[in-house]
Amino acid sequence: MHLDSRVGCWVVDAFSIKIGEVTLYFGEDSLAELKRYLSESELVCIVTGKSSAEVSGALGDSVRLLEELGIKYVVYRGIKPNPSSDQVSDLARFMWEHGVDAVLAIGGGSVIDAAKVASAVAAGGGRVDEYMDGTRKPELVLPLYAVNITHGTGTEVDRYAVVTVGKIKYGRAICYPVASVDDPKYTLTLPKSQTLYTALDTFYHAYESATVGKSRSPYVRLLAGEAIKLVKDWLSKVLSNLRDLEGRYWLLYASMLAGIAIDTASTHIVHAIEHALSGMKPELAHGAGLAMIGPRAVYYIHKASPEHSASALKPIVPDIKASPEDAEKASRAVEEFQRSLGFEERLSDYGFGKDDVEEVVKLVLGPLKYMSDETPFPVTEEIVKDIYLRSL
Repeated sequence: MHLDSRVGCWVVDAFSIKIGEVTLYFGEDSLAELKRYLSESELVCIVTGKSSAEVSGALGDSVRLLEELGIKYVVYRGIKPNPSSDQVSDLARFMWEHGVDAVLAIGGGSVIDAAKVASAVAAGGGRVDEYMDGTRKPELVLPLYAVNITHGTGTEVDRYAVVTVGKIKYGRAICYPVASVDDPKYTLTLPKSQTLYTALDTFYHAYESATVGKSRSPYVRLLAGEAIKLVKDWLSKVLSNLRDLEGRYWLLYASMLAGIAIDTASTHIVHAIEHALSGMKPELAHGAGLAMIGPRAVYYIHKASPEHSASALKPIVPDIKASPEDAEKASRAVEEFQRSLGFEERLSDYGFGKDDVEEVVKLVLGPLKYMSDETPFPVTEEIVKDIYLRSL
């Protein structure tokens, strides 16, 4: 560890790991590690959101790195949260028309996911909807590099991408980045709401991966338990001081661990329902959607898989029992944990009502059914309705 005089706190040093097909560089100033990869490129497409890449400093640092290497670049700005297939198609067309030979995605999950799918379309042809509905598999992908600037996505270390086609928000295996960067200093400018939402996304990545129905492993439970402990230990501190670099480091580390966990196992019922909701209303922040439906979903998960649920929840409720009888306690504990962090939003705050329940059920049990395959209990219409209605 070393003391960072700029923010007055201790920061753990940088490291790198290899996960699947991606090499992740973690820690301050790790962006420089991309030099060895980008130096062979001739024209790079930088992909960003509206302003977060610039505000965080990651865009400026990336441009300076490319200019130092003498590499040309073009910039595609404005990827929206919960990106649509139309926008991803436009990005792919932009890449193809400019003839880029590498892609540098700077942002959170929406930006990196959009870049993954667009890289596959630009290199291998086809349509975005074909890749997202599973009728076409990626065969060729432009070399993709990711600079992650949130501590919630996990997409910088996993193979998945999420894109909305019409009202259906699909998540599919597309590709790993070649190399990714997790530098905590780029998360210092996350506003308080996004700090909370993205960290809660990490929590549910970890909890769902630890409680999958089939792909269970002690490795995933180890990753998930540590991720949840770090969120418990650091999130409230960071919410009290958004410039806490040490806290940002550990939240980013937790997000990375949870990303590896879902790449190894998967998510299930909470993400399936949330994808239905933010497909219907793209303005709904993903982490917020998870946190609204999560507590009631935890009731069913703990009841069906008490041993694995209790193990994951120990950091926030130490006396939880590995018994179906503690399902209600588990649900309340998660809700109280979120409330202690200042999260008290309901689906009705976003315009959802009782009249929407049938569409949610239709999506979850229809085109999004594949997302709940690893749920540790049979997903029925009655359970989906109950989770949704209890979250209004």
